Amino acid sequence: MLLRIERGGSAVEREAITSRTNPLLTRVRKLNSRRVFRRAEEAFAAEGPKLLAEALRWGGELEAVIAAPGAVLPELPAQTRVAEVPDSLLTSIADTESPQGIVFICKAKDPIMPERLKGRRYLLLDGVQDPGNVGTIWRTADAFHADGLILCNGCADPWNPKTVRATMGAVFRLPVHEGTLEMAAEKLLQAGIPLYAAALREDTVDVRSVSMDRAAVIIGSEGRGVSQRALELCEKTIKIPMRVRCESLNAAVAASVVLWEMARND
Repeated sequence: MLLRIERGGSAVEREAITSRTNPLLTRVRKLNSRRVFRRAEEAFAAEGPKLLAEALRWGGELEAVIAAPGAVLPELPAQTRVAEVPDSLLTSIADTESPQGIVFICKAKDPIMPERLKGRRYLLLDGVQDPGNVGTIWRTADAFHADGLILCNGCADPWNPKTVRATMGAVFRLPVHEGTLEMAAEKLLQAGIPLYAAALREDTVDVRSVSMDRAAVIIGSEGRGVSQRALELCEKTIKIPMRVRCESLNAAVAASVVLWEMARND
């Protein structure tokens, strides 16, 4: 059934869905819960009016928008499927307890490494498995003018709903690439971009003493830090000065400090 809703002198048609087993709702649940399904479908689900607005602003390719009764939707591309569902059904497909009246499906951009890296500053994540940390780092990299985020060595899925939510819209603005550490190091070398790692060893220098005009920095995982292979591939290691009694920083916090240093002299 189609609902015809008048808004601002124009009519907006919303498909009415009342069945929990409707294929569109089943698709959203699979996108939220299965990485393999997201990759096969090249799509992901997201929630809320803010993320929807960011998708529209930055050219996100919308597949479907699912809204609760009374939810106000922005102007959508003509080909976008629009459905209205009861609040209880919206909650059943959402990844959060309070989806703010809107869930939508967006096409995922291919995260494959490009033939050539054209930017000056990149952040590499080495096995960062927490989706909230990956999303927060992605958001921060966008804020501090990085040219891209490179995920290596088993990082969280960039299209995981928790990752997407933590990006606060950066998922639509800043490119993310996936590849091996070796592939990333080779691409950076070809682009003339030095590769550093946030870690401690004999050649470690203060992050403030390194030129970050052209640079890529590796941030390690929450549990084990930068991997041995990553250390072998980097030119030198850098440290963030802090009190001796403090052993380390959360991966997202460490990345934020490094990204600030990259952007500070612009």
